[in-house]
Amino acid sequence: MRQEFFNLELNTNGQRLYEFTTQISKWVKDKEFNNGMINISIQHTSASLIIQENADPYVQIDLINFFNKLVPMDNSLYTHLTEGIDDMPAHIKSTLTNNQISLSVKNAGLLLGTWQGLYLFEHRIKKQNRLIVLHYLGD
Repeated sequence: MRQEFFNLELNTNGQRLYEFTTQISKWVKDKEFNNGMINISIQHTSASLIIQENADPYVQIDLINFFNKLVPMDNSLYTHLTEGIDDMPAHIKSTLTNNQISLSVKNAGLLLGTWQGLYLFEHRIKKQNRLIVLHYLGD
């Protein structure tokens, strides 16, 4: 049994989904992990992590449009306005999604479906520097 940690930094540029499946798969391969679990956590409250389809880009557009309708950027609806019009909506969106994902690793590969990818879901409209922490347990 072994465990490893890794920090992955992603720079974002507005609301969209940023895929990072390749970086995680490469880390698993480079570390020669075989079978185990990987926990992926984001260290922010205004962005989130999701597993989503990676084949059709319209899925991502529809997700962003849906969340913007569900949680509008209208400061008359909120009391927490410290960082601008996207501040409280970003916190609500991150609450509705995930701040961590756990995945199995089998035979040195992530157990994801054919059309699944790992994404940072950025809820802010300006550039951000995001930190994702990986924790692997296995052999």
